[in-house]
Amino acid sequence: MKVEVLDGRTRQQLCFLDKVEPHVTIGEIKRLFHKSYQQLYPARQDLKLDPKGKSLKDDDVLQNLPVGTTATIYFRDLGPQIGWTMVFLAEYIGPLFIYLLFYFRVPYIYSQQDAFTSSSNSVVTLACACHTCHYIKRLIETIFVHRFSHGTMPLRTIVRNCVYYWTFSAWLAFYINHPLYTPPSYGDMQANYALAIFVLCEAGNFSIHVALNNLKAEGGPKCRKFPRPTKNPFTWLFFLVSCPNYTYEVGAWASFSVMTQCLPVALFTFFGLIQMTIWANGKHKAYTREFKDYPHLRMPIIPLLL
Repeated sequence: MKVEVLDGRTRQQLCFLDKVEPHVTIGEIKRLFHKSYQQLYPARQDLKLDPKGKSLKDDDVLQNLPVGTTATIYFRDLGPQIGWTMVFLAEYIGPLFIYLLFYFRVPYIYSQQDAFTSSSNSVVTLACACHTCHYIKRLIETIFVHRFSHGTMPLRTIVRNCVYYWTFSAWLAFYINHPLYTPPSYGDMQANYALAIFVLCEAGNFSIHVALNNLKAEGGPKCRKFPRPTKNPFTWLFFLVSCPNYTYEVGAWASFSVMTQCLPVALFTFFGLIQMTIWANGKHKAYTREFKDYPHLRMPIIPLLL
């Protein structure tokens, strides 16, 4: 077979591959194309049969596609890419250290007389401990728990994500650690109850990530199973929702909002809920389409509601 690669925008021929075996995959075609354009590594390539059609998957086999003896494929440059591990490390390291800058009140954040002073409110220290542990947990999960495929994210997207996480971290840290910060209305009782919920949600979130990792380890990268509850009580939320990791994540930030009684934290929680609901709905629909025996009781993210 022959493969002609055209620019998806200009329709100009970029590459012509002769004597291509019918059983080659799109991933192998990307590697052949990469030999002609060294800067366009496979992760940066988006190949389609139609410029406005769906992107071809790396494991699609050429002979199984609706093409003749000469396949015309359209190319689009996705721009510089970064692996998912580096994406999450960049997103999480920033908030971790930015928050600590405000907690220790380094100079030029607040007034000079407040530089390197500490708050007398115990909830401020408690909030710092919770925020720090949350992002350390995320970093540990990124390095040791999560299993990433060879997928990547465009550099421009990671910049946008980092701006979101880092800016919100600075905003909420500024108010929580401010010398004029007002503690919660119900004092230590409110903070302690919120702390208990926060710890439970963090433990639940970690347990779900471990369970999902174990599922992928058992079935491999092409595992066609949906997650089920295990002996770990935190995973029993799978009886009610498809994405309990998001449920626990929202619960952790909601409890952090109650603990600090801080508007920026509440807004971060609200926006996070919106985004995670979108992700959960997508996964829930994918599960219900693929598995005929998928539990009907499960909701995407909030039990019996959403």
